[in-house]
Amino acid sequence: MSQPLSGRHVALLLGGLSSERDVSLVSGRECGDALERLGAKVTRVDAGRDLAQVLTRLKPDVCFNALHGEWGEDGCVQGVLETLNLPYTHSGVLASALAMDKAKSKAVLAAAGVTVPGGGLFNRFEAAAEHVMTPPYVVKPNAEGSSVGVFIVLDGANRPPQEIVSPEWTFGEEVMIEPYIRGKELAVAVMDGKALTVTDIVPRSGFYDYEAKYGDGGSEHILPAQIPLKTLEKAMELAERAHAALGCRGVTRSDLRYDDINDILVLLEVNTQPGMTPTSLVPEQAAMKGVDFDNLVLWITEDAYARGAAGGIASFGETPG
Repeated sequence: MSQPLSGRHVALLLGGLSSERDVSLVSGRECGDALERLGAKVTRVDAGRDLAQVLTRLKPDVCFNALHGEWGEDGCVQGVLETLNLPYTHSGVLASALAMDKAKSKAVLAAAGVTVPGGGLFNRFEAAAEHVMTPPYVVKPNAEGSSVGVFIVLDGANRPPQEIVSPEWTFGEEVMIEPYIRGKELAVAVMDGKALTVTDIVPRSGFYDYEAKYGDGGSEHILPAQIPLKTLEKAMELAERAHAALGCRGVTRSDLRYDDINDILVLLEVNTQPGMTPTSLVPEQAAMKGVDFDNLVLWITEDAYARGAAGGIASFGETPG
């Protein structure tokens, strides 16, 4: 194939410090291989606290951010890259920080007319002492992804999940508690502000947890989702509206729930650094639209650089003066 990134130096950020490190390593491996097939000189950077020093030494043309979770997805790394005046993929500082904070993003989305679940933030010890909401409900960290630390409290549960007050809990003092919405798990990728399609995710375990997301055969992806056309169009419209309301750019993925019995559709969250693994949803949706994995990576990279150049950052191969 042609090598449209020939001569360009891409720093690929992967790994990192969050609980989603292992997923990031896989995303980074896949994206790095694609970048090399596209002709780029790729330097794989396991992003640690010395990231600024490493990138100052490397002087890459652009950074491909394949990090997931805390620090890599919440605006912190984005702030480092802004300070270094380096173009980078995916959303900027504010959009990343907003999307990662479930409580704040829900407020922004609701104000923009996006239907979101009810509920709110609760101290984890209060939430563990007694039901703060009539079951069924969902308990999850306010700022984690990949279904890390998520618990579903079903009808008839005698007590809330005690794991949220265990010494191993590292996800903050407040937890997000929302009503549990039965039905289908849907996902919509948004690329350049436009929704691609809707995927219906059918987890083998009955819950779309970490293993269902990233394990081999953990879930079945049906795309386009076999749901009423008006619901499919509404899901895509909500994802586009959420992407814009949070100020996202590049590629995002919105997660939704659809109660097909009561015809209720809500948007749960927006992922600004969606997975790029062999089982990930965004590459599948892009492929359905005729964009294979390498061309998806190419578009993400070129989009990042175009925005950087528009902001006064030097062209590929040049050093900012």
